Amino acid sequence: MEQTRRVVVATHNQGKLVEMRRILQSLLGRGQTGIELVSAADLNLPDPVETGTTFESNALLKANQTAELSGLPALADDSGLVVDVMGAAPGILSARWCGRHGDDQANIDLLLNQLSDIPDQDRTARFVCAAALVVPDGPEYPGGNRHTVRLGEMSGRIIRAPRGEDGFGYDPIFVPDDQPASADRPLTSAEMTPEQKNRISHRGKALSAILPVLVEWVLGDTGVQA
Repeated sequence: MEQTRRVVVATHNQGKLVEMRRILQSLLGRGQTGIELVSAADLNLPDPVETGTTFESNALLKANQTAELSGLPALADDSGLVVDVMGAAPGILSARWCGRHGDDQANIDLLLNQLSDIPDQDRTARFVCAAALVVPDGPEYPGGNRHTVRLGEMSGRIIRAPRGEDGFGYDPIFVPDDQPASADRPLTSAEMTPEQKNRISHRGKALSAILPVLVEWVLGDTGVQA
């Protein structure tokens, strides 16, 4: 019988947690790989303070702390919105752009106000995601603490008013360049189904890129190419 290995998804953000678990379960296949996904919240672990200066450093910080506290392999991501005309802001400050962490509506309102006089053709932006995997030292993982980081991006533009009820964060004001073939008009990320969004999203790309490493390091499947 195949042994199940637990991997901790290092987040307390409910919207992000739902999306990451949905993406990973879709990539892994339900119950077919021997990997069980649990969240940091499930294990009552603290939410790490993001003190890094890049998406990569913040993702690795969160994965390292979660792996250290749980003794389990940990998967974390750090992501945000990069607006070209704003010199790559909000960037790593995306979730707290308004000064309060996780206030999506206030963040959107502030960003739209800051871009109010910017012409439509100059409102280009992209979502960036860094996904980090840390496997802690221990008898089950010979060779010591291992870590890796993978990146994913989704390009698009910022519209002038929110549209859509799904997703979270800046999804209602972001129209991806890559659109579903069935769409009769450009959709925001918040107007797409979860499946449509995950196929093109920055988070989906980053997690897809890190998946072969996760399977190899956690399950010991050296036949999977990273």
